[in-house]
Amino acid sequence: MAIDLALRLLGALDLDRAAALHGESFLALGERAWTRQDLAGLLASPGVTGLLLQAESRDVGIVLFRVAADEAELLTLAVRPAERRRGAGRRLLTAVIDRVREAGAQTLFLEVGADNPPARALYEAMGFRVIGTRLAYYRRGEGPPADALIMRLSLN
Repeated sequence: MAIDLALRLLGALDLDRAAALHGESFLALGERAWTRQDLAGLLASPGVTGLLLQAESRDVGIVLFRVAADEAELLTLAVRPAERRRGAGRRLLTAVIDRVREAGAQTLFLEVGADNPPARALYEAMGFRVIGTRLAYYRRGEGPPADALIMRLSLN
């Protein structure tokens, strides 16, 4: 069953909630959660935009991305685990693609853990293709590090 999703810009007053959501999403993978300060620093950087996705006043997901000239990069996409498999990730990714295309980007890049099949499946379904690998890029708590797959989407 689809849920009614509302998307808005991520602002300074949302940083604590966004950091909590990011942590909830990524700690399960053994990754370091981004802090309020991490998010604030990124949002203050040139070309960076953040979006917050909500459903019925619940924070569902966040995404941060950067546009520089004709290239864009997806910095993070996080969906609360209890809200997954309902279209939230696709909604966030579609919003990013639309916005970076409008900003003049010709290419959108991202990195995803090789050990994250659900995220990889979403990106591949949206047209991203693997163009490289960063070996042992993601630290996974006590476990072995995971490779990062570099993916690219042509926007023309």
